[in-house]
Amino acid sequence: MRKRGASILKPQVVLSLEQALTLTHATLRFVHLGWRVIRVEPTPLEGRKSKGDPNRYIGRQVAGEDRHSYFIAPNLGKEAIAIDLKQAEGQALLRRLIRELRVDVFCTNTLPSRHKLLGIDYEGLRQEKKDLIWCCISALGLAHPDVPGYDPIIQALCGYMDITGHADGPPLQCGPPLADLKAGDEAFVQIILALMERNETGKGKQIDISMAQAAVSWLHTFLPMLDMDSPPSELKRSGNEHRQFIPVNAYQTKDGFIYMAIGSDAQWSRLVKQPLFSSLDEERFTTNEGRRKDKAELHKSIEAITKQHPSDKIAKVLAEAGIPHSPITPIEDVPELPFVSSNALKTATPDGRMVRLPPPAVETEYLAQIKRTLPFAPAYGEHTDSILKEVGLPPSEISSLRERGIVA
Repeated sequence: MRKRGASILKPQVVLSLEQALTLTHATLRFVHLGWRVIRVEPTPLEGRKSKGDPNRYIGRQVAGEDRHSYFIAPNLGKEAIAIDLKQAEGQALLRRLIRELRVDVFCTNTLPSRHKLLGIDYEGLRQEKKDLIWCCISALGLAHPDVPGYDPIIQALCGYMDITGHADGPPLQCGPPLADLKAGDEAFVQIILALMERNETGKGKQIDISMAQAAVSWLHTFLPMLDMDSPPSELKRSGNEHRQFIPVNAYQTKDGFIYMAIGSDAQWSRLVKQPLFSSLDEERFTTNEGRRKDKAELHKSIEAITKQHPSDKIAKVLAEAGIPHSPITPIEDVPELPFVSSNALKTATPDGRMVRLPPPAVETEYLAQIKRTLPFAPAYGEHTDSILKEVGLPPSEISSLRERGIVA
């Protein structure tokens, strides 16, 4: 039981058999809290040039052969150890790490059908530490152990692609890997909740995250509407338009595009009181349903106006009317947005280059303490020796493990 007045959560130790993005995103959020995160990767496979997490080799090479650009950001501030979990001695070493490091959380996004083979199943690991929090992210959860999880496949399976893109175009995936990131965020939250529960009960927990279920859980404004007389056609791809609120769309200007969002009849009334848009002040457009009925004509009429003026003039008029709006910011300009630049994190490459990072989802005291600068992503197996020494292995035994391929 937690003592009265004790801190709800102290910094925890997380051991994570992770690769790709979804779980590395989850454990990065623990790094943002100042927790210790040790990523476990497999030893080299015979005949394969790349070692460990395949994402190490995606993007432009940044530091050595095993740290390419796509890998860096989700793995900052972590330690890395390489163990062959296909061998009994490697599994015993993993269990020793859990005991000696007093690991609080074990995570994996390895295919569930391989858990027992690798000695990482919940029932096995909890024998080493009864209050261990164990979390797995997979495509469809532990009930479907042989299904691999890839973000675009999950987007296709769960209807995301059917509702993304233009109405007359092909299905498209979302820009960011939303299924990966949603599942990672859910793992982060569920682990935090499990740790809080453990403080009260002293018990560990098994957490089973399905990428697909997490993705579908976001479809509040789609699936229930099917049972409330909305035809499927009303929910499908609609480009930059909002399916319910009219007009919400991107409109061409004299020098680019601007996005506006009319979310109420009151906002519409304020818009058409502006001289620039007064020609749209018609009785049929006074309600959202009226605007929906003739939305194709309305969108064309709005764009006929916006195309005659530069974006900054349109923005000024919309601001005066209190209409939500924004330019379409090029991705290369996002780091310069004031709320981004003032809250951004950073890291330094081994050769001294500074790399700007996205701000954290939520500010933390730890990030303020370290002046928003995170250690660079670890090289493959970088901390193997230091971690093994920490749990009491002498140099001779570490050398023997390496020679026999148990660690790398």
